Amino acid sequence: MSQFEFKMPRMGESITEAAIITWFKNVGDTIDEDETLLEVATDKVDSEVVSNVAGVVEKLLYEPNDVIKIGEVIAIIRTGSQARSSRGEKFERKIEPSKNVQKPKKAKKSVANQNSDLFFSPLVVSIAKEHHISFDELARVPASGKKGRLRKSDLMNYIADGRPHKVAKLKETSGFKVPDLKFDKGKGKIVEMDRMRQMIADHMVFSKHTSPHVTAYVEADLTEMVQWRNEKKVEFQKKYNERLTFTPLFIEAVANAIVDFPMINSSLDGKNIIVKPDINIGMAAALPSGNLIVPVVKNANTKNLQELAADINSLSTKARENKLKADDTKGSSFTISNVGTFGSVMGTPIINQPEAAILATGIIKKRAEVIERPEGDSIEIRQMMYLSLSFDHRIVDGFLAGSFLRRIADNMEKFDLNRKI
Repeated sequence: MSQFEFKMPRMGESITEAAIITWFKNVGDTIDEDETLLEVATDKVDSEVVSNVAGVVEKLLYEPNDVIKIGEVIAIIRTGSQARSSRGEKFERKIEPSKNVQKPKKAKKSVANQNSDLFFSPLVVSIAKEHHISFDELARVPASGKKGRLRKSDLMNYIADGRPHKVAKLKETSGFKVPDLKFDKGKGKIVEMDRMRQMIADHMVFSKHTSPHVTAYVEADLTEMVQWRNEKKVEFQKKYNERLTFTPLFIEAVANAIVDFPMINSSLDGKNIIVKPDINIGMAAALPSGNLIVPVVKNANTKNLQELAADINSLSTKARENKLKADDTKGSSFTISNVGTFGSVMGTPIINQPEAAILATGIIKKRAEVIERPEGDSIEIRQMMYLSLSFDHRIVDGFLAGSFLRRIADNMEKFDLNRKI
């Protein structure tokens, strides 16, 4: 007989923590290999987590709604031949950290609050250090977690609000003083954010604090692409039993551009840039709740149009039916947000961490354009679309971003009307 430490599994490169929604097993229950143990939520998707061993649940170390760092021990499962024979044995359910898990750091006692005896998770301490927040200041941050626990979202909201409880302010070196503005909240209905909306909010604030965002724009003439797609969509549906939308055509153009500019397909790790070998394109999709999620088309550059359409249609259907699995949202190296779906002309998207860039595609609209030809200029009605690329200026400079964005537009514009399906 032995004890197996069940850890919060990794569910994506950018995911550092997950919240427990519910346990499917109680202490003393038997569990089989590949049987569901619990359901968790991240900022991307709710997902069921299965056990990779068979045995008896001996301890559940956390309660529902607790936010756990990836890799932390969350349950103890007793394995071995004696595990099932002792199913009737009573186990005490204690919410206590495993001996092998690093204990949260204890805050130093503040001079202003001698009775403080607070504990902060390693993640909260790490974020505080990054923003030069002392333990004295940390103790003053409003906490919403269980038993007054300071959550990551509490700290990120506090930072976004300008750190109102900052202990030591810099000396003023000029006569100009920024006024402390207090906004009137006014009257209205209070709508509490659901769990996913809170996680999305945390991720957006984290991204803006992490990456210096710069956005570049270009317009593309999609007249030939629109004409080809309109002529072929019925035939495509009959031949492959798949809808032909513009999304696979956009992803195809982006994936081919990334092949030419591989540094776009990268992320930053400290002082090192990691260039990803696989081109996995995330695409923003709407959920029934109104929230957005980013399912991933894996190895997009290796797939033909029919395979891209099949993947995209399948992922979109799963998103609408709220059936996406954790693996469907893992591993993206570049993201596309089609803001044109909502009628937007263009957008300034926020980077999906830890990626280096994100592309927004606007609505395709007919416009009168001056067309230059050897025989002379003419004004024609063309199908035009704006592309906007937000990029992390720590990794990507303006020349690379502009060249990459122009290549995407070129790939879309130089569309072969004689292309076979």
